[in-house]
Amino acid sequence: MQNVLVFCGSSTGKDPVYAEQARALGAALARKGYTLIYGGGSVGLMGVLADAALAQGGRVVGVITEHLLAKEVCHTGLSELHVVPTMHERKVLMAQLSDAVVALAGGYGTLDELFELATLGQLGHDRRPLGILNTLGFYDHLLRHLDHLAAEGFLRREHRQMLIVEEEINALIDLMEDYESDPVTPKWL
Repeated sequence: MQNVLVFCGSSTGKDPVYAEQARALGAALARKGYTLIYGGGSVGLMGVLADAALAQGGRVVGVITEHLLAKEVCHTGLSELHVVPTMHERKVLMAQLSDAVVALAGGYGTLDELFELATLGQLGHDRRPLGILNTLGFYDHLLRHLDHLAAEGFLRREHRQMLIVEEEINALIDLMEDYESDPVTPKWL
């Protein structure tokens, strides 16, 4: 684990704890010498995360679309910035640049990005650790729904367990550092 991709909101949310956790994660990744890969934004949790990693002397790589760059939501102080034409290309490049993933609180984009990599893991195409920092129980409802999918036979229990969920940053990082993917469980058996 060297390059950690973080998915998070372009909003800070209602509770300031979300921003505090984004700040703490960015600082922790930088202190541990990890490169932060993220969506390149200067707003919301994305901006807080990047600023915290940079303040600790960390390397921060952003990947942003031309559309978002034109809206001036791009972080201008990054170590490296990639500009791509589409959101799909953004997701592909962020995944290519990273070897671990953490999801913070966020909306549709965060869920889309996380579930695309979870789906690739389910199909055996991706073996990286997928972490969720479950600040204030933000993901509790979603995790219960994933348990429901498994109980109803739409998601194998082994695939449900691919997500590493923690409420505390250092515990999450430790679990991700120790992660060894299980042999691929076929989706269709």
